[in-house]
Amino acid sequence: MSVVVTGASGHMGINLIHSLIAQNRSVRAMVHVNRQAVDGLDVEVAKGDVRDLTSLLDAFKGADVVYHLAAHISVLRNEGRLLESVNVTGTRNVVEACLRCGVRRLIHFSSIHSIAQTLADNPIDESSPAVQSRQCPPYDLSKAAAEGEICRGIGRGMDAVIVSPTAIIGPYDYKPSHFGEALVKMANGKLPALVDGGFNWVDARDVAGGAMQAEERASTGARYILSGHWVSLYDMAVMVEKITGVPAPRFVCPMWLARIGAPLMTAFDRLSGRRPLYTSVSLKALRSHRNISHRKATQELDYHPRPFGETLVDALRWFEGAGKLARPLKEKTAMS
Repeated sequence: MSVVVTGASGHMGINLIHSLIAQNRSVRAMVHVNRQAVDGLDVEVAKGDVRDLTSLLDAFKGADVVYHLAAHISVLRNEGRLLESVNVTGTRNVVEACLRCGVRRLIHFSSIHSIAQTLADNPIDESSPAVQSRQCPPYDLSKAAAEGEICRGIGRGMDAVIVSPTAIIGPYDYKPSHFGEALVKMANGKLPALVDGGFNWVDARDVAGGAMQAEERASTGARYILSGHWVSLYDMAVMVEKITGVPAPRFVCPMWLARIGAPLMTAFDRLSGRRPLYTSVSLKALRSHRNISHRKATQELDYHPRPFGETLVDALRWFEGAGKLARPLKEKTAMS
């Protein structure tokens, strides 16, 4: 019986597929439009759209396990309808298709952004409440609502587990992701300034491993935060300089100033045909909670995220091999 991965061509999806193949699992990769990431891999490819239930029924036929990763990721505030249709209605369709096709277990990939920020001295963990305020970014609300669809599916008899990774970074970032694009710009000296903030970064390969352990070990309805290490953008840029030899940006913009300028920066990027990176939403993420616990995953799934320096080196090596970097990396790039 096969394992189906929705969102197979995305950054997290393709890392998961590589991990599944390494365990000799039979994989059916569901892609929407772009199949570049799965070309040449020993997988069955199924074309599908989570907004189209019929395509899901075709893709899930005969599946034992479904990993649901397909989602629209947004750092904008004006994409609410798209986020609702893909992330919420799409997840509802995935649950329905799993139930109709007799899928044994569903592993749903949520996000740390679905969880409300707690007081500064309290860690974010699986007991933290979901976001609810309409002031929260639409993406955050859509991921919280998608979890609600999973819970309703469990109420109908679906065996499902939820994993919530933090900011994913690592190899096989074909598109690239928002974070991957920022890293490439940093490595090419194209990022003129940094913002005084940071995030909890986690290796895509560690998330894949944690999710696969959840498939095997978790009880129905279990939820796990798969976090890594909090690193500021400045410290990341210093590490990138050591790996690439490209000087890190010397100006670190205060968060208050970046927040004032965010609407103008977003508008300028869109007018220039570029995907906005510094928006009011992404800046909110960069000043989010530092203390995000993976204690439950470590205790129950034997989850141990690798050092951030190792992830950063491997991500940059992959971008180098993909022709995304303007100059080769230094020969000695091992970092603890």
